[in-house]
Amino acid sequence: MVKVTVIVAVYNVEKYLHRCLDSLVNQTLEDIEILVINDGSTDGSLQIIEFYQERFPAIVFGFSKNNGGLSDARNFGLELAKGDYIGFVDGDDYVEKTMFETLYFLSQNHQSDLVICNLRKVDGDGNLLKLLPQIPHLPEKILLEKELSVFSDLSYFACNKLFRNTLFEKNRFRKGMHFEDIQLIPILLLKCNVISHTQEYLYNYVERESSISRIHSEKGLDILRAVEEVEMVYKKSKFRSREKELRGFLILEGFYTFLAYLAFVKDQEIYFLMRKSLHTFLRKRGISLFEILLYKRFGENYLFSMPVKKQFFYLAYFLRIDRWLRYFY
Repeated sequence: MVKVTVIVAVYNVEKYLHRCLDSLVNQTLEDIEILVINDGSTDGSLQIIEFYQERFPAIVFGFSKNNGGLSDARNFGLELAKGDYIGFVDGDDYVEKTMFETLYFLSQNHQSDLVICNLRKVDGDGNLLKLLPQIPHLPEKILLEKELSVFSDLSYFACNKLFRNTLFEKNRFRKGMHFEDIQLIPILLLKCNVISHTQEYLYNYVERESSISRIHSEKGLDILRAVEEVEMVYKKSKFRSREKELRGFLILEGFYTFLAYLAFVKDQEIYFLMRKSLHTFLRKRGISLFEILLYKRFGENYLFSMPVKKQFFYLAYFLRIDRWLRYFY
């Protein structure tokens, strides 16, 4: 019996892959399988995967495929997964050795469909940059029907969660879509009855230099497309009458997440195209400045919980002076 399948998507991360796989082969949870999907890497990643597969043949299984992107690699792993629960780890990140034992224990203790842990953002050397708590205001066991606020509070990373495998029936990551987590994870959440979480920081998200300096482009429009798809599913779900929680999700992901990305778009033509798309998104849904300013996350005003520099940029959007401030963001 395989309790947990961990799917590791790998693309040109040879510098970080040893640390990632070391953290997984040393997990305290027994009955685990680690599927390492080489998504057409052109560096030494494949040789590293083969090394771990030879050294840990009972738990590490390597596969190679043509490059198709993160979603395609994860979907490839989902087709092969045997675990009762599924976890995802990116090949340049790493986890604490107790992560999957802790999450699996919670899943069994509460009969959870989804289990969540906190994240640490670190640099390439593992130095702490920022703590990323997830839902600090809610109890360990959450009945979604009673605490649907989690739908508009949660950060929709795939990597700090453990999913019951049945959640993926008829559901896959959207190939070719950037911000695929925003598109799929909320939809999976809507299928849940019980979720649980720990306040432990068990996942280490590595912010690489290449990710810090990455080009922000019109691909960011996929954030709005993802939110719109989730909105359509929500309106057909058992929670369709719960308008407040949907509005909160639209504000958090459709406004705050999108505008945070937009702040780094340097091409002026693309910037104004995306800005116009955001305006259209808000106008179609009747989302007002008042609603955005009053939006609360974890029971606290979201805007004014941010660093001052971010507050200024968000407010500048409404004053139509963001095109100047973004160069200092």
